[in-house]
Amino acid sequence: MKQPLRPALLLLFLLWAGPRPACAWGFFGHRLLNRLAVYTLPPKMIGFYKAHIEYLTVNATRPDSRRTVVPGEAAKHFLDVDRYGDSCLTTHGRGLPRRYEDAVARFGEDSLLRHGIVPWNIAGMKNQLTAAFQRQDADAILRLSADLGHYVADACVPLHTTKNYNGQLTGQRGIHALWESRLPELLAADYDLFTGPAPYLEHPADAAWAAVARSHAAVDSVLLFEKELTASFAADRKYGYEARGGATVRVYAREFSRAYHARLGGQVERQLRYASRLVGAFWYTCWVDAGAPDLSKLPRTASAVEELRLAREAAAAVAPAPGAVPGHED
Repeated sequence: MKQPLRPALLLLFLLWAGPRPACAWGFFGHRLLNRLAVYTLPPKMIGFYKAHIEYLTVNATRPDSRRTVVPGEAAKHFLDVDRYGDSCLTTHGRGLPRRYEDAVARFGEDSLLRHGIVPWNIAGMKNQLTAAFQRQDADAILRLSADLGHYVADACVPLHTTKNYNGQLTGQRGIHALWESRLPELLAADYDLFTGPAPYLEHPADAAWAAVARSHAAVDSVLLFEKELTASFAADRKYGYEARGGATVRVYAREFSRAYHARLGGQVERQLRYASRLVGAFWYTCWVDAGAPDLSKLPRTASAVEELRLAREAAAAVAPAPGAVPGHED
Protein backbone atom coordinates (compact mmCIF):
# COMPACT_ATOMS: atom_id res chain seq x y z
CA MET A 1 0.00 0.00 0.00
CA LYS A 2 2.87 2.38 0.65
CA GLN A 3 4.39 1.99 -2.81
CA PRO A 4 3.12 5.42 -3.99
CA LEU A 5 5.10 7.19 -1.27
CA ARG A 6 8.50 6.34 -2.69
CA PRO A 7 8.73 9.49 -4.86
CA ALA A 8 7.81 11.57 -1.81
CA LEU A 9 10.45 9.91 0.35
CA LEU A 10 13.01 10.55 -2.36
CA LEU A 11 11.94 14.19 -2.15
CA LEU A 12 12.84 14.22 1.53
CA PHE A 13 16.45 13.65 0.58
CA LEU A 14 16.43 16.05 -2.34
CA LEU A 15 14.92 18.89 -0.36
CA TRP A 16 17.20 18.35 2.61
CA ALA A 17 20.19 19.22 0.47
CA GLY A 18 18.76 22.53 -0.71
CA PRO A 19 18.33 25.97 0.88
CA ARG A 20 15.28 26.50 3.07
CA PRO A 21 13.98 30.07 3.33
CA ALA A 22 11.59 30.79 6.19
CA CYS A 23 7.94 30.28 5.32
CA ALA A 24 4.90 28.38 6.55
CA TRP A 25 5.67 24.65 6.78
CA GLY A 26 9.05 25.76 5.45
CA PHE A 27 10.43 25.33 1.96
CA PHE A 28 10.67 21.60 2.67
CA GLY A 29 7.18 21.06 4.08
CA HIS A 30 5.15 22.93 1.47
CA ARG A 31 6.88 21.16 -1.38
CA LEU A 32 6.45 17.81 0.31
CA LEU A 33 2.74 18.38 0.93
CA ASN A 34 1.88 19.34 -2.65
CA ARG A 35 3.83 16.33 -3.87
CA LEU A 36 2.14 13.94 -1.46
CA ALA A 37 -1.29 15.32 -2.37
CA VAL A 38 -0.84 14.19 -5.98
CA TYR A 39 -0.84 10.57 -4.81
CA THR A 40 -4.24 10.96 -3.14
CA LEU A 41 -5.99 11.67 -6.45
CA PRO A 42 -8.21 9.26 -8.44
CA PRO A 43 -7.05 7.63 -11.71
CA LYS A 44 -8.78 10.20 -13.93
CA MET A 45 -6.83 13.03 -12.30
CA ILE A 46 -3.50 11.57 -11.30
CA GLY A 47 -2.10 11.27 -14.84
CA PHE A 48 -2.28 15.02 -15.40
CA TYR A 49 -1.08 15.87 -11.91
CA LYS A 50 1.83 13.40 -12.00
CA ALA A 51 2.93 14.83 -15.34
CA HIS A 52 3.13 18.22 -13.61
CA ILE A 53 4.36 17.06 -10.21
CA GLU A 54 7.60 19.04 -10.48
CA TYR A 55 5.66 22.22 -11.25
CA LEU A 56 3.36 21.63 -8.28
CA THR A 57 6.34 20.87 -6.04
CA VAL A 58 8.61 23.73 -7.05
CA ASN A 59 5.82 26.31 -7.05
CA ALA A 60 4.34 25.24 -3.72
CA THR A 61 6.27 28.06 -2.03
CA ARG A 62 5.42 30.78 -4.53
CA PRO A 63 2.73 32.41 -2.31
CA ASP A 64 5.36 33.06 0.36
CA SER A 65 7.53 34.81 -2.23
CA ARG A 66 4.63 37.19 -2.85
CA ARG A 67 4.10 38.08 0.83
CA THR A 68 6.20 41.25 0.74
CA VAL A 69 5.49 42.06 -2.90
CA VAL A 70 1.73 41.87 -3.33
CA PRO A 71 -0.41 44.06 -1.05
CA GLY A 72 -2.80 41.93 0.97
CA GLU A 73 -0.98 38.65 0.21
CA ALA A 74 0.32 38.11 3.76
CA ALA A 75 -3.21 38.05 5.19
CA LYS A 76 -4.11 35.04 3.05
CA HIS A 77 -1.86 32.73 5.07
CA PHE A 78 -3.30 32.93 8.58
CA LEU A 79 -6.20 33.76 10.89
CA ASP A 80 -5.61 35.12 14.39
CA VAL A 81 -8.47 33.30 16.08
CA ASP A 82 -7.63 34.78 19.49
CA ARG A 83 -8.23 38.30 18.18
CA TYR A 84 -11.90 37.37 18.01
CA GLY A 85 -12.20 34.70 20.73
CA ASP A 86 -12.53 30.95 20.34
CA SER A 87 -16.28 31.26 19.80
CA CYS A 88 -15.55 32.88 16.44
CA LEU A 89 -15.07 29.39 15.02
CA THR A 90 -18.64 28.38 15.82
CA THR A 91 -21.37 28.70 13.22
CA HIS A 92 -23.88 30.33 15.54
CA GLY A 93 -24.08 33.40 17.74
CA ARG A 94 -21.09 35.70 17.23
CA GLY A 95 -19.11 33.29 15.10
CA LEU A 96 -17.18 34.76 12.20
CA PRO A 97 -19.33 34.86 9.04
CA ARG A 98 -18.43 32.15 6.56
CA ARG A 99 -19.06 34.45 3.60
CA TYR A 100 -16.28 37.00 3.16
CA GLU A 101 -18.70 39.71 2.11
CA ASP A 102 -20.61 39.26 5.37
CA ALA A 103 -17.39 39.39 7.37
CA VAL A 104 -16.37 42.63 5.64
CA ALA A 105 -19.76 44.12 6.42
CA ARG A 106 -19.36 43.26 10.11
CA PHE A 107 -15.69 44.02 10.73
CA GLY A 108 -14.40 46.05 7.79
CA GLU A 109 -11.83 44.74 5.32
CA ASP A 110 -8.86 46.54 6.89
CA SER A 111 -9.50 44.77 10.19
CA LEU A 112 -9.90 41.39 8.52
CA LEU A 113 -6.62 41.80 6.63
CA ARG A 114 -4.77 42.71 9.84
CA HIS A 115 -5.92 39.51 11.53
CA GLY A 116 -5.81 37.14 8.57
CA ILE A 117 -8.26 35.66 6.06
CA VAL A 118 -6.97 32.16 5.31
CA PRO A 119 -10.30 30.24 5.44
CA TRP A 120 -12.08 32.81 3.28
CA ASN A 121 -9.14 32.83 0.87
CA ILE A 122 -9.26 29.04 0.54
CA ALA A 123 -12.99 29.17 -0.22
CA GLY A 124 -12.43 31.81 -2.88
CA MET A 125 -9.57 29.91 -4.49
CA LYS A 126 -11.66 26.75 -4.53
CA ASN A 127 -14.14 28.56 -6.77
CA GLN A 128 -11.32 29.82 -9.02
CA LEU A 129 -9.85 26.35 -9.49
CA THR A 130 -13.29 24.89 -10.23
CA ALA A 131 -13.74 27.52 -12.95
CA ALA A 132 -10.29 26.72 -14.39
CA PHE A 133 -11.27 23.03 -14.66
CA GLN A 134 -14.49 24.04 -16.40
CA ARG A 135 -12.50 26.07 -18.94
CA GLN A 136 -9.92 23.25 -19.18
CA ASP A 137 -7.24 25.92 -18.82
CA ALA A 138 -4.17 23.83 -18.02
CA ASP A 139 -1.97 26.76 -16.96
CA ALA A 140 -4.63 28.11 -14.59
CA ILE A 141 -5.27 24.63 -13.17
CA LEU A 142 -1.58 24.25 -12.36
CA ARG A 143 -1.13 27.74 -10.95
CA LEU A 144 -4.24 27.60 -8.80
CA SER A 145 -3.59 24.03 -7.64
CA ALA A 146 -0.09 24.95 -6.45
CA ASP A 147 -1.33 28.07 -4.65
CA LEU A 148 -4.42 26.43 -3.16
CA GLY A 149 -2.23 23.63 -1.82
CA HIS A 150 -0.08 26.21 -0.06
CA TYR A 151 -2.97 27.99 1.64
CA VAL A 152 -4.68 24.77 2.70
CA ALA A 153 -1.40 23.62 4.22
CA ASP A 154 -1.05 26.94 6.05
CA ALA A 155 -4.46 26.44 7.66
CA CYS A 156 -3.12 23.19 9.13
CA VAL A 157 -0.35 24.93 11.12
CA PRO A 158 -1.32 25.77 14.74
CA LEU A 159 0.82 28.92 14.90
CA HIS A 160 -1.04 30.28 11.87
CA THR A 161 -4.12 30.65 14.06
CA THR A 162 -2.81 32.89 16.84
CA LYS A 163 -1.51 36.42 17.34
CA ASN A 164 1.38 34.80 19.26
CA TYR A 165 2.46 33.21 15.99
CA ASN A 166 6.19 33.15 16.76
CA GLY A 167 6.09 32.96 20.53
CA GLN A 168 7.03 36.65 20.57
CA LEU A 169 4.45 37.39 23.28
CA THR A 170 5.65 34.62 25.62
CA GLY A 171 9.44 34.77 25.28
CA GLN A 172 9.51 31.85 22.82
CA ARG A 173 10.61 33.64 19.67
CA GLY A 174 11.59 31.16 16.97
CA ILE A 175 9.05 28.46 17.86
CA HIS A 176 7.28 28.95 14.52
CA ALA A 177 10.24 27.65 12.54
CA LEU A 178 10.90 24.96 15.14
CA TRP A 179 7.44 23.41 14.80
CA GLU A 180 6.79 23.71 11.09
CA SER A 181 10.28 23.59 9.59
CA ARG A 182 12.91 22.12 11.88
CA LEU A 183 10.91 19.11 13.05
CA PRO A 184 9.75 17.97 9.58
CA GLU A 185 13.23 18.50 8.13
CA LEU A 186 14.81 16.31 10.79
CA LEU A 187 12.15 13.65 11.21
CA ALA A 188 9.80 13.40 8.22
CA ALA A 189 11.75 10.49 6.74
CA ASP A 190 10.48 8.43 9.70
CA TYR A 191 6.85 9.53 9.36
CA ASP A 192 4.04 7.40 7.99
CA LEU A 193 2.53 9.80 5.48
CA PHE A 194 0.21 7.39 3.69
CA THR A 195 -3.34 8.75 3.80
CA GLY A 196 -5.35 6.86 1.20
CA PRO A 197 -7.59 8.49 -1.44
CA ALA A 198 -8.69 12.09 -1.09
CA PRO A 199 -12.39 12.40 -0.22
CA TYR A 200 -14.94 14.63 -1.92
CA LEU A 201 -15.75 17.65 0.24
CA GLU A 202 -19.49 18.20 0.45
CA HIS A 203 -18.91 21.61 2.07
CA PRO A 204 -15.45 22.89 1.09
CA ALA A 205 -15.71 26.18 2.97
CA ASP A 206 -16.61 24.32 6.16
CA ALA A 207 -13.59 22.06 5.60
CA ALA A 208 -11.32 25.11 5.54
CA TRP A 209 -12.80 26.40 8.79
CA ALA A 210 -12.53 22.93 10.35
CA ALA A 211 -8.82 22.88 9.49
CA VAL A 212 -8.33 26.21 11.26
CA ALA A 213 -10.29 24.99 14.29
CA ARG A 214 -8.25 21.78 14.47
CA SER A 215 -5.01 23.76 14.25
CA HIS A 216 -6.06 26.30 16.85
CA ALA A 217 -6.94 23.54 19.32
CA ALA A 218 -3.25 22.57 19.31
CA VAL A 219 -1.81 26.04 20.02
CA ASP A 220 -1.71 25.65 23.80
CA SER A 221 0.27 22.41 23.66
CA VAL A 222 2.65 23.77 20.99
CA LEU A 223 3.60 26.65 23.28
CA LEU A 224 3.41 24.90 26.65
CA PHE A 225 5.57 21.91 25.76
CA GLU A 226 8.31 24.09 24.31
CA LYS A 227 8.35 26.27 27.42
CA GLU A 228 8.49 23.25 29.73
CA LEU A 229 11.28 21.67 27.72
CA THR A 230 13.28 24.89 27.60
CA ALA A 231 13.25 25.01 31.40
CA SER A 232 15.04 21.64 31.48
CA PHE A 233 17.66 22.43 28.79
CA ALA A 234 20.74 24.60 29.21
CA ALA A 235 20.98 27.29 26.54
CA ASP A 236 24.05 25.69 24.99
CA ARG A 237 22.05 22.46 24.56
CA LYS A 238 18.93 24.10 23.12
CA TYR A 239 20.71 25.66 20.14
CA GLY A 240 23.49 24.62 17.82
CA TYR A 241 25.05 25.63 14.52
CA GLU A 242 24.78 24.02 11.08
CA ALA A 243 26.00 24.82 7.59
CA ARG A 244 23.24 26.16 5.34
CA GLY A 245 23.86 27.40 1.81
CA GLY A 246 27.51 28.14 2.41
CA ALA A 247 26.88 29.90 5.74
CA THR A 248 26.88 28.72 9.34
CA VAL A 249 23.54 29.46 11.00
CA ARG A 250 22.10 29.08 14.49
CA VAL A 251 19.41 26.38 14.71
CA TYR A 252 17.54 24.43 17.36
CA ALA A 253 19.81 21.59 18.45
CA ARG A 254 18.91 18.13 17.25
CA GLU A 255 18.62 16.83 20.81
CA PHE A 256 16.22 19.61 21.78
CA SER A 257 14.23 19.23 18.56
CA ARG A 258 13.82 15.49 19.03
CA ALA A 259 12.81 15.94 22.65
CA TYR A 260 10.20 18.53 21.63
CA HIS A 261 8.92 16.23 18.91
CA ALA A 262 8.53 13.43 21.45
CA ARG A 263 6.70 15.74 23.85
CA LEU A 264 4.24 16.66 21.08
CA GLY A 265 3.38 12.98 20.63
CA GLY A 266 3.33 12.84 16.82
CA GLN A 267 1.42 16.09 16.38
CA VAL A 268 3.51 17.34 13.45
CA GLU A 269 3.25 13.99 11.67
CA ARG A 270 -0.53 13.97 12.12
CA GLN A 271 -0.86 17.49 10.74
CA LEU A 272 1.32 16.70 7.73
CA ARG A 273 -0.81 13.66 6.97
CA TYR A 274 -4.02 15.63 7.48
CA ALA A 275 -2.79 18.52 5.33
CA SER A 276 -1.66 16.38 2.39
CA ARG A 277 -5.02 14.60 2.24
CA LEU A 278 -6.93 17.88 2.57
CA VAL A 279 -4.95 19.47 -0.27
CA GLY A 280 -5.81 16.48 -2.47
CA ALA A 281 -9.43 16.69 -1.35
CA PHE A 282 -9.71 20.32 -2.45
CA TRP A 283 -8.17 19.56 -5.86
CA TYR A 284 -10.49 16.56 -6.29
CA THR A 285 -13.59 18.49 -5.19
CA CYS A 286 -12.86 21.30 -7.64
CA TRP A 287 -12.56 18.78 -10.47
CA VAL A 288 -15.80 17.00 -9.55
CA ASP A 289 -17.70 20.28 -9.15
CA ALA A 290 -16.46 21.31 -12.59
CA GLY A 291 -18.14 18.25 -14.07
CA ALA A 292 -15.12 15.89 -13.92
CA PRO A 293 -13.63 17.07 -17.26
CA ASP A 294 -11.27 14.82 -19.20
CA LEU A 295 -7.73 15.87 -18.26
CA SER A 296 -5.99 13.37 -20.54
CA LYS A 297 -5.96 15.77 -23.48
CA LEU A 298 -4.46 18.69 -21.60
CA PRO A 299 -0.78 19.59 -22.17
CA ARG A 300 1.79 17.68 -20.11
CA THR A 301 4.07 20.73 -19.82
CA ALA A 302 3.39 24.29 -18.75
CA SER A 303 3.07 26.71 -21.63
CA ALA A 304 5.72 29.22 -22.62
CA VAL A 305 3.33 31.94 -21.47
CA GLU A 306 3.14 30.38 -18.01
CA GLU A 307 6.91 29.99 -17.80
CA LEU A 308 7.32 33.64 -18.68
CA ARG A 309 4.76 34.65 -16.08
CA LEU A 310 6.62 32.68 -13.41
CA ALA A 311 9.91 34.30 -14.40
CA ARG A 312 8.38 37.77 -14.16
CA GLU A 313 6.87 36.98 -10.78
CA ALA A 314 10.21 35.73 -9.49
CA ALA A 315 11.93 38.88 -10.71
CA ALA A 316 9.32 41.07 -9.00
CA ALA A 317 9.92 39.31 -5.69
CA VAL A 318 13.29 40.98 -5.12
CA ALA A 319 11.83 44.14 -3.55
CA PRO A 320 8.80 44.75 -1.32
CA ALA A 321 5.92 46.72 -2.74
CA PRO A 322 4.81 49.87 -0.92
CA GLY A 323 1.58 49.40 0.98
CA ALA A 324 1.94 45.65 1.49
CA VAL A 325 -0.13 44.50 4.45
CA PRO A 326 2.13 42.97 7.13
CA GLY A 327 1.28 39.72 8.87
CA HIS A 328 3.10 36.91 10.64
CA GLU A 329 6.42 37.81 9.04
CA ASP A 330 8.53 37.78 12.21
